[in-house]
Amino acid sequence: MTDDFAKDYLHNDLREIRKAMLWKLEGLSEYDIRRPLTATGTNLLGLVKHLSLWESRYFGEVFGRPFPEALPRWDNAAQRGADMWATEHETRKEIIDRYRRVWGHSDGTITALPIDSPGHVPWWPRPNVKLFNILVHVLTETSRHAGHADILREQLDNSTGTAAQYATPQHDAAFWEAHRADIERAAKAADEKDQQLASS
Repeated sequence: MTDDFAKDYLHNDLREIRKAMLWKLEGLSEYDIRRPLTATGTNLLGLVKHLSLWESRYFGEVFGRPFPEALPRWDNAAQRGADMWATEHETRKEIIDRYRRVWGHSDGTITALPIDSPGHVPWWPRPNVKLFNILVHVLTETSRHAGHADILREQLDNSTGTAAQYATPQHDAAFWEAHRADIERAAKAADEKDQQLASS
């Protein structure tokens, strides 16, 4: 009973955060979903591509149920980092559709196996795992990247939240400028206070 509850709870949270990831792409141009928005090149479509590849591995080969499509290998040094961005030849539809197919494959693994089913992650220091470990890991990783996507999307159009119905109401530029100025003032005041304490 507890095992079924835990598995369903984690699985439902994973389903929700996956949808949030795709929502972050809605209404944006091809350029905006692909453009590098950090010094290391992090971008929205690349995050979706990355999540699809890794989720396919974790709920696929880890449990002897490989995803049926050819994907770049985790252990191929030449392809390292290629999962974090989309080339001009890869379409938004292609990447999103693959992510949805990965969901179907992963959901099949999660549904078919008990939460204590053994798996093997050869790239982990302690490679022998249970389905529970992988559910927690993939949920954590997807949530982490959803946080990255939140920041990237906010940089593009001030949109925040996990779904349209929960999105932060839009304010005009003057509101956000005043809001940021309040935060900046507080940060400077705290820094000045800290420097005074350090020098006394």
